Amino acid sequence: MLGHVSFGVEDLARAAAFYDAVVAPIGWVRVWDSVKGVGYGPPGKGDKLTLFPRPGQVVAPGAGFHLAFDAPDRAAVDAFHAAAMAQGGRDLGAPGLREHYGPTYYAAFVLDPDGYKIEAVHQ
Repeated sequence: MLGHVSFGVEDLARAAAFYDAVVAPIGWVRVWDSVKGVGYGPPGKGDKLTLFPRPGQVVAPGAGFHLAFDAPDRAAVDAFHAAAMAQGGRDLGAPGLREHYGPTYYAAFVLDPDGYKIEAVHQ
């Protein structure tokens, strides 16, 4: 199992504002922050996603890579997508069933401001 994932970001303040909004619907919070980075995860636990400023060095992974967040219900998937759109994310698949993945696979896909593909999914 993965311990955590780290993303390099162009603008830490912009990325933190984006992730503050999009992880809230899945029940995550900012668990630490400093001038060197920001960490997100379940309240009272360690980070599962970390963001580190890397101005001029960010190259998001290409096709095939994305980070999927488990959502507690379909409403959380909807709220994740709405928050991402409000914070400057790009729609890569509005909330809905993805029956080609499974009969109960409800998900939304977005591109964050640094070009990382992220998903919220409830099964």
